[in-house]
Amino acid sequence: MLKVGDKAPDFTLEDQSGEKVQLSKLQGKKVLISFHPLAWTSVCTDQMRALESHFDKIKEKGVSEVLGISVDAQPTKSIWAKGLSLENIKILADFEPKGQMAKDYDLFNTDLGTSERANLLIDEDGKIAWIKKYELSELPSIEEVLENI
Repeated sequence: MLKVGDKAPDFTLEDQSGEKVQLSKLQGKKVLISFHPLAWTSVCTDQMRALESHFDKIKEKGVSEVLGISVDAQPTKSIWAKGLSLENIKILADFEPKGQMAKDYDLFNTDLGTSERANLLIDEDGKIAWIKKYELSELPSIEEVLENI
């Protein structure tokens, strides 16, 4: 698994609006990446809602972009984002090739065909400043996220 201080692997994925998001183009900004296994599941829903509802606090701590990522297709992410009323965070589709970004980050669960659940903070230099992997059924503590960014 990647560790603090490692260069974060670059990626280009589509968000819920169909816009391409490339990590290397965000260099110079802090980026919070929140992996969730699948849209439409209760823990994943709560995970993205917590990030959205605490977006202002996250921004106050210097994070410019909050990216939620799963292996779902972009149209699914679009409908899910609308259903959750996500306005501040971007949720990205790691769909084709399926789970490639999760694989690059050593966070792909081959048994389930999904990503693991994890949070990563990428610093302004594109390096991992914080990383934590969770049990699939565990809702990441938003307080812990705020403490570590």
